[in-house]
Amino acid sequence: MEEKHAILGGRVHLYRRNRSPIWQCSTYLAGKNRRVSTREDGLSRAKEFAEDWYFDLLGKRKRGEAIGERTFKDAANQFMAEYEVLTDGERNARWVGDHYRRIRLYLNPFFGDMALSTINAGTVQAYRIERLRPAESDEDEPPKKPPSRSTLHHEAVTLRLVLKTAVRHGWLQFVPDISMPYKTSGKVVHRAWFSPAEYKQLYTATRENVRQARSKQTKDGEGTSRYVSVAEQLHDKVLFLANTGLRPDEANQLEYRDVEIIADEATGDTILEIQVRGKRGVGYCKSTPGAVRPFQRLVARNQPQPTDRVFPSDQKKLFNRILDEQGLKFDRDGNRRTLYSLRHSYISFRLLEGADIYQIAKNCRTSVEMIEKHYAVHLKNSLDAAAINRRRAR
Repeated sequence: MEEKHAILGGRVHLYRRNRSPIWQCSTYLAGKNRRVSTREDGLSRAKEFAEDWYFDLLGKRKRGEAIGERTFKDAANQFMAEYEVLTDGERNARWVGDHYRRIRLYLNPFFGDMALSTINAGTVQAYRIERLRPAESDEDEPPKKPPSRSTLHHEAVTLRLVLKTAVRHGWLQFVPDISMPYKTSGKVVHRAWFSPAEYKQLYTATRENVRQARSKQTKDGEGTSRYVSVAEQLHDKVLFLANTGLRPDEANQLEYRDVEIIADEATGDTILEIQVRGKRGVGYCKSTPGAVRPFQRLVARNQPQPTDRVFPSDQKKLFNRILDEQGLKFDRDGNRRTLYSLRHSYISFRLLEGADIYQIAKNCRTSVEMIEKHYAVHLKNSLDAAAINRRRAR
């Protein structure tokens, strides 16, 4: 027969099996029966062990730590082990690295030791509050800015992927609701772009920058030829991006063999036909005639091999310096302009000219919904006055 004793008001039971001098203890906690050996043959020492074990379990449960179940860190490690393999190279390496970085820097420090079953809408909201709380900084340093709405959104995407991994492996029953409360639909704002007048101001400034670099080279000799090359590359890149709508990362991966100068049968214009490789895989783009001359200058200047990159460097510092000098770094709503703004300008220019929105979406490898949400919303040409100002016949 077993010898049994109950302690802590019956919440913990001690028992000793036949032919064994060692006491065992058990309890029912968090929906499960839990058992452990005390490794003691004396009843008093076994009771002390059982009490410490039980209160340790209570403490773990209160702190949200795992009690004999998988933790968030286990799911995160499993996700990182399989994500890149299962996507089979279809995801950009930087995109994959960003997931791993968010897990390492933000998600694991907060959720790492939590049992997967304890992660819910409340704990995710506590995480958001923790991230938005101003970080402590030294007196000599400026206060650190809290993360933006889009940054928190990306972290929630990574969190959801980890929890889905736990569900697939049977460590979690379902993914909890981790959507943002209160502020579910943010204000729709247009993306920073250059109006036609601002775009003219920009390419005039980059052209003037080339003239100044050449003038300085004439005075100082060959030592400044590198600055001339950088200035010329930037000027042609501004014109190229604004007339093709390529994303900056797509332009950085572009090789000369991906670009072909053709005579367009539909318009009779000479344009570029581009094979684009980017976050949407391989797609195609047909430029405006304004992109042909900058590309011809790039070919004549660089004498490239077919596999050479069209834009081997990004010239971000020089581009930002020119924006600051021209007062173009921010638009009137405070949106920061970058090289990406040239893609936004291309789409806006095409809409202003009355181009078909579906064809623009195909040419830019995006969706009509994205264009309507972020571009057409702020263009007066997207409004049809004849349809708005209708009157009934009297």
